[in-house]
Amino acid sequence: MELHDVWFVLIAVLWTGYFFLEGFDFGVGVLTKLLARNRPEKRVLINTIGPVWDGNEVWLLTAGGATFAAFPEWYATLFSGFYLPLLVILVCLIVRGVAFEYRVKRPEESWQRNWETAIFWTSLIPAFLWGVAFGNIVHGVKIDRDLEYVGSVWDLLNPYALLAGLVTLTLFTFHGTVFTALKTVGEIRERARALALRVGLATAVLALVFLVWTQAHSGNGKSLVALVVAVAALVAALVANQAGREGWSFALSGVTIVAAVAMLFLTLFPNVMPSTLNADWSLTVTNASSSPYTLKIMTWLAVIATPVVLLYQGWTYWVFRKRIGTQHLADAAH
Repeated sequence: MELHDVWFVLIAVLWTGYFFLEGFDFGVGVLTKLLARNRPEKRVLINTIGPVWDGNEVWLLTAGGATFAAFPEWYATLFSGFYLPLLVILVCLIVRGVAFEYRVKRPEESWQRNWETAIFWTSLIPAFLWGVAFGNIVHGVKIDRDLEYVGSVWDLLNPYALLAGLVTLTLFTFHGTVFTALKTVGEIRERARALALRVGLATAVLALVFLVWTQAHSGNGKSLVALVVAVAALVAALVANQAGREGWSFALSGVTIVAAVAMLFLTLFPNVMPSTLNADWSLTVTNASSSPYTLKIMTWLAVIATPVVLLYQGWTYWVFRKRIGTQHLADAAH
């Protein structure tokens, strides 16, 4: 296996980790409108991800940086062609971070309500747009002989990509719902389990249609295995949720995300961005990669730094592993 193949796999792992971790905190953000009935319950939901949401976003920065360094042609074409949706995602992530920090800076109800509304929308919009972006990457876009995107933003809003957006939105919401059931106590936990069933069933229908469409369009034997694993894990997550096994349900919803993302990358390889104009103009792991020397240096840095990051983030989740409820909130106004 060549180094550019190794880095394709590593970037797939980084994006998988990002969607697994950021997926549930996007889902919790969406639940601030769908599940919480009052301000204390919204505080509980936000507190479940308060210690970890910013660490989850490190995976996005690492995935973007790795793509820039390992596959500069892929990075350039992706970020120029998908400029508007990626800009919207970036603005949402900035506003979302500000909302988490500033929501409690003043005690007025209107102030807190506005920031909580911002958390909802800046969780929902990226959860949808990431699916649209990856749907277009997998399905193919208009790339010319100079390896440049020549389509418009409207070309990105095709049925396949929009379906992908709905799948990521519902899947992340389901992931966040079972995470909420895992991290809370009392009535909010019970309502989260009930909502997880409804969201999970909708997710199963959308995901099945999308994954079968993907398999029919560009699938292979390995991607078919990933499809089966994703569907089986999602069904098992629903069963575990109904049985009150929140830990298993969360783990299995995570397996669903991992298998689904793996399927997308398996159908993509050896391309990184297929061209719908001419297959010979597609960006591949070969024509989009950096020099072997650059990839070699990056590999050594990854070997040294990755275990440290994983250990630190794992320790963070261990420290903040306990369940919380409204009875654990401080009596202070903010």
